Amino acid sequence: MSTQQRPPRTEAWKTQRQAAREGVITRAMERVAEREQLPAQTVLEEVARGRMIIPANRSHLKGRLDPMAIGAKARVKINANIGSSPTTSSLAEEVDKLALAQRWGADTVMDLSTGRRIAQTREAIISEASVPIGTVPIYEALERAGRPEDLTGEILLEVIEDQARQGVDYMTIHAGVRLEHLPLCRHRVTGIVSRGGGLIARWMVEHAAENPLYERFDDVLQICREHDVTISLGDGLRPGSIADASDAAQFAELQTLGTLTARAWAQDVQVMVEGPGHIPLHQLEMNVRRQQEVCREAPFYTLGPLVTDIAPGYDHITSAIGAAIVGWHGTSMLCYVTPKEHLGLPNAQDVKQGLIAYRIAAHAADLARGDERAAAWDRELSEARFAFDWNRQFDLALDPELARSMHDETLADDYFKTAEFCSMCGPKYCPMHNFRNLDWDALQEVIATRKAGVAKVASVS
Repeated sequence: MSTQQRPPRTEAWKTQRQAAREGVITRAMERVAEREQLPAQTVLEEVARGRMIIPANRSHLKGRLDPMAIGAKARVKINANIGSSPTTSSLAEEVDKLALAQRWGADTVMDLSTGRRIAQTREAIISEASVPIGTVPIYEALERAGRPEDLTGEILLEVIEDQARQGVDYMTIHAGVRLEHLPLCRHRVTGIVSRGGGLIARWMVEHAAENPLYERFDDVLQICREHDVTISLGDGLRPGSIADASDAAQFAELQTLGTLTARAWAQDVQVMVEGPGHIPLHQLEMNVRRQQEVCREAPFYTLGPLVTDIAPGYDHITSAIGAAIVGWHGTSMLCYVTPKEHLGLPNAQDVKQGLIAYRIAAHAADLARGDERAAAWDRELSEARFAFDWNRQFDLALDPELARSMHDETLADDYFKTAEFCSMCGPKYCPMHNFRNLDWDALQEVIATRKAGVAKVASVS
């Protein structure tokens, strides 16, 4: 316990985890059960176990929040990052990005605003959000402190408490970056790429002291418990390049995150654990399994991962490849990557492109995990395609407007909405059209005749 212990608090109600451990099914759990098509008792058991979380700040629950779950028995979720920067974007633009993110299927949204008007931007986003909102409190703490070296434990706790009161549902807390870990990063190709991790590292070196978020973690838990804020344990030493993947620094921090997970659970605070951003294909499954073992199956939340570093401008693709695979192997939430990753602040179109790529990845992972709803969606679209029901196929598409517009570029007339071909093959070469016209009775007769002929030749010989 910190030597600067904060005063005790009066709790108006239980956290979702505390209620679950006491056998109480909350309204949020009932809503999650409905959305996931699971028995409410299963949701309760998974939340009590720590393998499922329901990010739902008490204040946001009183507003527009529609409770959702992240965990092994839920479908794979997607987070979209938005937020203003000191150089570009405005409050109105970020609220528009929120609406766009919700439209295109983001399950949660993180407000990563930096610079001025952070609190006002966050307030506007929370008031409009039906999905959980996450933040990285150290960004606002830096604005209050002025310089990284002027950060203090008290400033960090003040920001965490202010954001919790405002209604933030989950917060990235970089408490796992330890002073003793920093020498492990010395020979990395890309050093420390986490903004939060980099700020904490700079502070620790400047003060020759331990991470204040680690030192004051009990105080952080006390605030989060009061408001039922979920902690997303940040991976401040995640690898920022393929060359640094799965190194000693990454896994040293992971061990600390496992310990912090247990400490949060002991205080009935919900937890998920953030994962690496750049990992080659052959190391993906190992990374998921290692996190699940070290953190006792707490939900894993990964940025990508990107499986190659060579495609700036296309990192929504390089990362969606990795995201689909880690989702298959057990990652519970995927943080999208936009085409602007490594290049600049994403605009509205970048947000859409990132979300579409990640909805594909998450759906592919759900299919691999045996989700019946995912399989039914694929089958229904395929049946519409084979029936040449073009309008139905458009309606079932992930992006109906794009699917329709691409079809109509060459065959726009309404007649072609029932035609048994598209502009790729035309009526003569369309394989599905030709297959549909096969005379199956005649084919059976041909097969039977051929079999009889073969049998006759065999008997004579």
